[in-house]
Amino acid sequence: MREQLEQRVGELRAEQQKGQQMLAELEAKQAELHQTLLRISGAIQVLEELLTGMAPQDGLVSAAANSPATGP
Repeated sequence: MREQLEQRVGELRAEQQKGQQMLAELEAKQAELHQTLLRISGAIQVLEELLTGMAPQDGLVSAAANSPATGP
């Protein structure tokens, strides 16, 4: 009986160690994914700001192109 209990304790410890290793790997992947999402969010913000800054300029160019030419 004692031998079976010791064997089970050994199995559970091995399983616990494996679970802790998997948890550490998942936490590392989570941190990496978080950094990736932050970079993507920053890129989106920059592009949106560029688009916002370009909209009035494009509007002026379009308005100038669509207005009749004035000349002598």
